Amino acid sequence: MHTVFRIDEITQIDKNNPLYQVDLKLTSDDDEQLCTLTNRIREETPGKTGWQRLGQLLLKLKESKKAEELYKVLLEKTSDERDKAFFYNQLGYVKCYQGDYEKAIECYEKALKFCQETLRPNHPDFASSYSNIGEAYRSMGEYSKALSFCEKALEIEQEIHPPNYPDLAISYNNIGSLYDNMGEYSKALSFHEKALEIQQETLPSNHPVLATSYNNIAGVYYNMGEYSKALSFLEKTLEIFEKTLPPNHPDLATSYCNMGVIYDKMGEYTNALSCYEKTRKIFEETLSPNHPLLATTYNNIASVYNKMGEYSKAFSFHEKALQIEQETLPSNHPLLATSYNNIADVYYKMENVEDITSIKDFNVRHKSLSLSKRRNNRVK
Repeated sequence: MHTVFRIDEITQIDKNNPLYQVDLKLTSDDDEQLCTLTNRIREETPGKTGWQRLGQLLLKLKESKKAEELYKVLLEKTSDERDKAFFYNQLGYVKCYQGDYEKAIECYEKALKFCQETLRPNHPDFASSYSNIGEAYRSMGEYSKALSFCEKALEIEQEIHPPNYPDLAISYNNIGSLYDNMGEYSKALSFHEKALEIQQETLPSNHPVLATSYNNIAGVYYNMGEYSKALSFLEKTLEIFEKTLPPNHPDLATSYCNMGVIYDKMGEYTNALSCYEKTRKIFEETLSPNHPLLATTYNNIASVYNKMGEYSKAFSFHEKALQIEQETLPSNHPLLATSYNNIADVYYKMENVEDITSIKDFNVRHKSLSLSKRRNNRVK
């Protein structure tokens, strides 16, 4: 156990200056609360070596660039095939977090190949690889492929683990999210509730993973049109995150975003915009400039400005979103079509507002201009 102190008392030294005396009390190695915390950290950052555990910790902290650098070095230095599988799997997780889903799948498939060469068919590492590949495909919108891989993972986990094993909760949540994406909300809710039941049995009440499950259930209720239930679960999510995460943590940003979506749907646009701006601030601090989550955030903000009649602001944020999507998505991705139509819609409204004098200053070199003209012809 390393040296750990408790804060015993804080006293202001000088009333005219922000100087404080902090009295610390040294903890003992058999301190019950410290032992519980240490054991929990070790459970959540597993690894054969300190370097592997450091990588896991960096991922928990969302320090993806530092984690990527570490895993690349470790991969280069090892000759053990199981270690290579582990490092490729972790690099895939990093790439998925960074929004580079094709590269993530490439890494996950390399990990799977090493597993196939060295492990029995129902080894837990296979389940991890299948689950990770499935999540990457889900992020790319390829839900049928994603479901196939996630079901393979669940089949292995149900075979080798007891019913309340934490990894089962992960698979239940993954499949629940897929059914949510596919519009099968009853199935989605069922899988998310199975996950939550396991997590409530095995995790502390303020654990961030519980917050994620509350958030998932809130999303399903939102899609079902049950907004009061959705808000209730989102409030549980936000309560945990604000207590346990740093103020610029991406998961906190996601929680603000989801709250904004509910307010937006309820017509409370000022509250919605406030939540989306909190999301944008965190994502711009923590993500790469072309990350897909930033595009989603810009589109959300643009949508609110559009409803509030502030079309020039809406146009500006839709363009920011489109630029990211053009850089990161296939040319036939449905989100691109949605963005072109969003810009066309706003452009059309701006052309029909008499007091807009700066309309010609906007850059409409992309497809939205022709789309807006076609829209004008149809409307008139």
